Amino acid sequence: MKNSWTKTKFYMLMSVLAIFLAGCGRENLSALQPAGEVGRQQFFLIILSISIMLLVVGTVAIAFTIAVVKSRRSKVGEDFVPKQVAGNHTLEVIWTTIPIILLIILAIPTVWVTFTLADVEDMVTEDGVANKDSVIVNVTAYQYWWEFEYVHENVVTSQDLVVPTDEKVFFNLKGADVKHSFWVPAAGGKLDTNVDGINSFYLVFDDDKAENADRLFYGKCAELCGPSHALMDFKVVALPRAEFDQWLADMKVYEEEAKVASADDAKEGQEIFNNSCIGCHAVTPTNPGAAGPNLTNFGDRELIAGILEHNKENLVSWIKDPEKIKPDNKMTGAYQLNDEEIDKVAAYLMELKLDKNSGDVEKMKKEIEAEEKEDNDEGSDK
Repeated sequence: MKNSWTKTKFYMLMSVLAIFLAGCGRENLSALQPAGEVGRQQFFLIILSISIMLLVVGTVAIAFTIAVVKSRRSKVGEDFVPKQVAGNHTLEVIWTTIPIILLIILAIPTVWVTFTLADVEDMVTEDGVANKDSVIVNVTAYQYWWEFEYVHENVVTSQDLVVPTDEKVFFNLKGADVKHSFWVPAAGGKLDTNVDGINSFYLVFDDDKAENADRLFYGKCAELCGPSHALMDFKVVALPRAEFDQWLADMKVYEEEAKVASADDAKEGQEIFNNSCIGCHAVTPTNPGAAGPNLTNFGDRELIAGILEHNKENLVSWIKDPEKIKPDNKMTGAYQLNDEEIDKVAAYLMELKLDKNSGDVEKMKKEIEAEEKEDNDEGSDK
């Protein structure tokens, strides 16, 4: 009896802890703390469906409890036979109609939200070309990293996605090798990245929520894609529009100035990198990384390989033995560098930082307007 009571108390404690833990979550990671329009609408559907389920479960539990209490043997006797209700048309209509009503209550907002969130008409013009007034990012998922290409800006980066707040950001998703799934829990639900097609959707990041989350949200791969699926993370930096434009301008200036290492070991590391690693990794923002991530602004990033704290020691460990950190990744065995060379390459990569506020946003906008005017003039001549 004592052992039974001990087990009962243990299970009760675990149940209470589970309830409390279910409400835990960080603003930059939890889907239960939505940080944008899409996340809020999906959160509403979660609450609606849970409420309906609790109503059904609660009603059944209450009815069951009443039936058990009223039909106790000590109360009704040994020979008691309950009233038979089989074939009762009234009851059959009631317990058929109520579930239909509940399903309708759940279905109408679900269908409406589904079609609303699938609306990406603003991403293209009436002529079927990409709308230059919209922020459009082509997302390519690899085992086990992410590449982000800004369609109108000729800028490519990886692992750290930078977006403007308080406006729709459109995404074109595709997989480069196997099926993955793009998911920023705080901003909205996941969408698959397929190898044989492109999925498109949008997210909105609230500026106030972004500020509360220190401008940083976490993204995940939500589709089992291999041994390191759980380590396929990325970061989302959500900036006000002016700061986002400045970041784009800084990236373009970085391309024009051709980054050169300053420290002696970093200079040697740059030479080693150019003779080996450059075959897989780009260090200019206008080029994809071929077989590996684009490393343009590597020194500014939040994490190494999406999971390690950003410091030189961890970078050396990653270059030396990537298989130990991310099993089955494509970098394993790619480089044959000794410890001294790895240390110098790490020094070089840690120097790859943007010169903040070096780009002229107004100049960039004027150049874009001039290019658009030139395109329009050419179209008129034709």
